[in-house]
This record gives sequence, C-alpha cells and structure tokens, in this order.
Amino acid sequence: LEPTALDMTAVDFYGVSYRISTPQSKNIIKFSMLMQCFKELVQWGAQDMLHKEYGAYILAETESGYDFSLEFDLQKLPEDKVIQQKISFKPYHGFSHLIIMTICLLEEREALVKKVSLIKRNLLAQPFERAFEQQAQYEAEEQTNPTPVLMQIHYRDQETIYIQAQYDRVTVIFSTLFKEETDRIFGRVFLQEFVDARRRPAIQKAPQVLYSSKDPPLEIRYLSESQNEDVGYVTF
Repeated sequence: LEPTALDMTAVDFYGVSYRISTPQSKNIIKFSMLMQCFKELVQWGAQDMLHKEYGAYILAETESGYDFSLEFDLQKLPEDKVIQQKISFKPYHGFSHLIIMTICLLEEREALVKKVSLIKRNLLAQPFERAFEQQAQYEAEEQTNPTPVLMQIHYRDQETIYIQAQYDRVTVIFSTLFKEETDRIFGRVFLQEFVDARRRPAIQKAPQVLYSSKDPPLEIRYLSESQNEDVGYVTF
C-alpha cells in the first residue's frame, strides 16, 4: 500500500483522545495520546514503561494538547525475516513433486502494531504491577502491618480506581457512577452478580468480591470524594 496523508482524531469510552497524523511527510506517522489520569500514572511508573516499551519512537517534543507522542518512520520499520525453509519431495502417482515450505517471521511488525494498540492497557497496568510488587515485598519481609500508599487513578469524571497493597492481598476498588435511575438499577443488578457468583460451589474459593451502592469501603471512607450517594463501589 502506498503511504497516504492522515489526520484522524478519536476518543474512546473512557475519554482518552488519540490523534494519528502525518504533519511532515506521508512516510512519517505521528501518534499522540491524551489521558485524564496520565499524570497520576506517571507517579507509579508510566514514564519508565513508555521508555522501556516505546523508547525508540518517543518524540522529545510532545504534540501540543497531548500527554505524549510517538513517531513512526514507515521506511525504518522492523523488517520481516525468513526463519526457516524446508525442502522435501513427495511422491504422487509415480511422480515426485518438489515442495518448498517457507516460514516467515512476521512477529516484528505485528508485534509493534499490537504494542501500540495496547498502550492504554500498559499505562493503566503500572499501578497494579507496583501494588503486586509491594505485596510481594511485604510478604517476603514479613511486614504483617505495613502502611502502604493508597493509589488513586481518576480515569473518568467522578469515577476512580483505588489500589492498595497489604501483607496478604492487593485490594482494588472501582467507583462507578450511574446518573440515571434506570442505569443505577441495571448497574446494581449487574454488579451484584460479582458478589453472588461466589456462592456457587465451584468458585467458593475464589477471591472475595464486595459491592456497595452507597457506603464506601473502609479503605477509602476517609476521602472526601467518596461522599456521594450516587456512586457505587466494587471491591476485589
């Protein structure tokens, strides 16, 4: 396919804004991203992850209005390579047919495309990975009563993910806001299923799930932002 000029902007369900453009050349694609909670994620290792996974493509000067930008030169993308070639003869009705089977290494470019498509997932994973590392450290050092930081990720307007490591567990709390009464009813029924599912004999040993439609969990009850009767909480 021939390179073409691009200037596309998209916004997903969580309000994350993406822009793909070719401002200088059709062969150079710029990818920029704006995320409401990006600065909070930076506290928990997002910047390190970006340099580790996308370092070769990070622009030193971020596009105006976005949190970070990547740039891809279509003429310098990873090349696919032939990794195996097998030659064999197969008899067929008295004749021998030459069969050449070539297996190509397509993972290089496909992996890059997949890596870029997972960039939001990789960013949001950083506080979770940090919490898992903290929990493992507490357990290894036998800190049975640690004082961990409550990580807060305001990923949507009036909705937050709270993550906290303890000695024997990692607690994750999702706050959910349903503005319409009908949405609140459906949301309550759906989220209650997480709690009720554990009553089944086959999954009784699964980690506990709690749901509250009004009262915030103890871990965040002291926060002023949790005092909203329209917000529900799912705790894993």
